[in-house]
Amino acid sequence: MAGAPALTLLLLLLLPAHQAGYAGAEADTCGPALGGAAGRRHGPGLEEYGGGRIVDITHAYRPGMPPDATTGPLVRLKESMENGSDYNLSELRMHCHMGTHVDAPGHMNQAHFAAGLDVDTLDLQVLNGPALLVDVPRHTNITAEAMESLNIPKGVRRVLFRTLNTDRGLMWKQGGDMSFVGFTEDGAQWLVDNTDIKLVGIDYISVASFGHLITAHVAFLKNADIIPVEALKLDNVKTGLYMLHCLPLRLVGSEGSPIRCILIK
Repeated sequence: MAGAPALTLLLLLLLPAHQAGYAGAEADTCGPALGGAAGRRHGPGLEEYGGGRIVDITHAYRPGMPPDATTGPLVRLKESMENGSDYNLSELRMHCHMGTHVDAPGHMNQAHFAAGLDVDTLDLQVLNGPALLVDVPRHTNITAEAMESLNIPKGVRRVLFRTLNTDRGLMWKQGGDMSFVGFTEDGAQWLVDNTDIKLVGIDYISVASFGHLITAHVAFLKNADIIPVEALKLDNVKTGLYMLHCLPLRLVGSEGSPIRCILIK
């Protein structure tokens, strides 16, 4: 698991955004890193709105969140009324695969990247529509055997996979935890070959398990018609069928983007 492919993606995922630099005198407006009174509002509890009809499954972006404990602050005040400016003006700095985010086909396929298949080309009809939330067996990665055991019906195009990652609260830990679970190469290929799924949602920073970081991504992104959505906040959400709405930023030329995802009951 510590081979070259794994290390390659670790470098890809854990690019230290703090190297861009932040002026120490400028205010962090993104709140506390993890924990603290102000941070509990965005904790692992169920976030429902509209009398319970809407469920927010997007993690709040905060300093110290996976995959990089050294990141932050994410938002800083460049201009502050408290410090004499006529207005408040914030700046956002983060890499595009932090927190709840989407992968475009060019993330791990150079031909797709060269062809301009960036996040601005992702199909909004795939990112929005009926979706099934399922619980994956907790003793395993998402292998071909695990996929077959879920008995996902033909015709289902969007599936959100809740795993041991949610039970362990990995998205609430500082920085990255490389013991996360996800798809193995054979599990990803089984999904491609045997289902109609075009949106694959997962509850940690990578749709692929640590030991299959490159190969499982390659299986999903090879044909450019499957969209991985990663690091979803699925704590305490009931399994079943929902209307899913996911909207990435229109980042022309980018292979990934932060994304806001909600479920409608």
